[in-house]
Amino acid sequence: MLDGLRKHCAEALAGHGCPSVSVAVAERGEIVLAEAYGLADLATGRPATPGTAYALASVTKPFTATAVCVAADEGLLDLDAPVPVPGESRWSGPTVRELLRHRGGFGAHYDFHDGGGERPVDTGRYAVLFREPGSGFEYANLGYRVLGHVLEESSGQGLGEFIRHRVCEPLGLGSWHLGPSYQGPAPVAVRYTADGRPYPPRCATGHPGASEGWATATDLALFAQSYERLLRPPTAAAVRDAVPYNARLGYGLGWNVSYGDGPVVRSHGGGMGGVAAMLVTVPEQRLSVAVLSNGTGKAARDTVVRYLLDTLVPGYTDELIAPVIDDPARPMTLPPGIWAGLITTPEAPVPLTLEILADHRVEFRLNGGAPATAPALASRAWDLRTSLDLQLPTADARISSPGLGLELRLGRGRLTGVARAFKNGDAEGWMGNFLSHPCELTASPRPDGLAR
Repeated sequence: MLDGLRKHCAEALAGHGCPSVSVAVAERGEIVLAEAYGLADLATGRPATPGTAYALASVTKPFTATAVCVAADEGLLDLDAPVPVPGESRWSGPTVRELLRHRGGFGAHYDFHDGGGERPVDTGRYAVLFREPGSGFEYANLGYRVLGHVLEESSGQGLGEFIRHRVCEPLGLGSWHLGPSYQGPAPVAVRYTADGRPYPPRCATGHPGASEGWATATDLALFAQSYERLLRPPTAAAVRDAVPYNARLGYGLGWNVSYGDGPVVRSHGGGMGGVAAMLVTVPEQRLSVAVLSNGTGKAARDTVVRYLLDTLVPGYTDELIAPVIDDPARPMTLPPGIWAGLITTPEAPVPLTLEILADHRVEFRLNGGAPATAPALASRAWDLRTSLDLQLPTADARISSPGLGLELRLGRGRLTGVARAFKNGDAEGWMGNFLSHPCELTASPRPDGLAR
């Protein structure tokens, strides 16, 4: 397999413009393969090695979840205790278990601040509930932000300190670090944009327990093999108890878990500016695979993961690790008409007028400004879904979120849902932020000045 892997990785890096990839396979508690290909630092020509540490992005979440479960076993917190959420809400706070499963009611969010200085986005202002806790799945970095605070308050230790002392050191994982930049003992891979520009060494987020982990591929593979021995059997079983969110996957306590035909696979991917990571474990085979890369695009990572799992895991298919939300698109069927209301941002409400046109298009006006049009679709969950290049006029959105997306559903004479400020990728600068805001519109007569 190694000869084929070497050739496959070289082709993947060249074909997808990725600087390097590090691969580790663990079996029955031991590393049986550790290889790295390409360059960890393009400027100096420093090669990647199995001892190179990479940023993990969302592969941080299984570490945070394991730490929370360790704390629960020690009686420091209760998985089913509600967690207060700041601000006004018609719902009670989510439980720790719901937060671990991405069912805490928070909306999608990420904020990345590359370089020095303070983070310009106050993440706490976005930690508002969008739905009743437990009512549905929405992948939520904000939930893992809250879990980090809960763990710190219950243990009296910083999140990174607790994970290092209570998870990584007992498992012999010496490369682990949690923070905006890598402070561990290993050499570190420089992160690169899709077109080959280096990111700064430091990337601060408002959700460190979701996104700020660093480790080598070998330590990742060993973690997936051995984290359960830190937990009591009922807690380990709770980690595997996943609520389905598509036809092949559910989300347990920090892991995607497959179900249905084929082998049972636990996995977690990660991606942000200059990071594409994947961790997979197949308990029946006592096998774990870690793949880390230092480019934004996921294509090189995915082709290497597929090669390894096709080779090592009988019955493997990509659906066993693909976290696709089961919400297929359909044509929008809302009748033509005008809707007006507000996008509620942390700074101030932003007036929005939305006209549904006859050709499955919508016209927007923000703050009474110039109109912009875009095509619209619907889905099982939403009656209207659309996005366009339109800047939400808030200080946070102006930082690095030039696009606007809307997801709205019709009920009781209102369109309610979420408006998201975002940036599509990093081809024109570093990765942007993804900011979710409540939105509510009501049917409206044609305002003055909008007559055609």
